[in-house]
Amino acid sequence: MYGTIARFRVRKDVDKTEFKKRMDEFDSSQIVGWIADYIFQTDLNSDEFFLVAIFKDQASYQANADDPKQHERYLIFRSFLDADPEWNDGAIISATGPGTRQA
Repeated sequence: MYGTIARFRVRKDVDKTEFKKRMDEFDSSQIVGWIADYIFQTDLNSDEFFLVAIFKDQASYQANADDPKQHERYLIFRSFLDADPEWNDGAIISATGPGTRQA
């Protein structure tokens, strides 16, 4: 598996309910190799978030990154932020829990 972890801050003037609603709309996207994504809102600072996106493999991740439809989704995501996210891409070397087994 492969993916990214992004750290970002939502603008202070953003309604967090609207942000969540718009991000949840991406769930209906048909993205080859996409397994899941999770957005964490930190307890320490309600404007700070972490996004974890998981793909079957690096090729699927890169194909999505190169897709113009992903760029459109990114522009919607970015419109809620006060700056560009800090992206950290890499291989997922361990996954535990229900639903984490790979074929």
